[in-house]
Amino acid sequence: MNATHHEVTGMTTPVQLDAITDQRLDQLVAQTGRTKAYFLRELAQRGIEALENYYLAAQVVERVRKGQEVVHTTAQVRADLGLDN
Repeated sequence: MNATHHEVTGMTTPVQLDAITDQRLDQLVAQTGRTKAYFLRELAQRGIEALENYYLAAQVVERVRKGQEVVHTTAQVRADLGLDN
């Protein structure tokens, strides 16, 4: 395999886009010369990170609301770190 060829592994998943999103994607493809598949992979990779961050944070918030998560005030943290001396 040469340095410019990257093997793509994983699952192929069909995606149905609304017309406006599809047009925007087509414009991006035309303006950049990259493929639609490239941008869809980028969207999936960046999007999954955003979704993970959002939903995992929401779980922590729910645990805080239920009193299942330890919470510290800024005053406690400053005192513990000796920042108020």
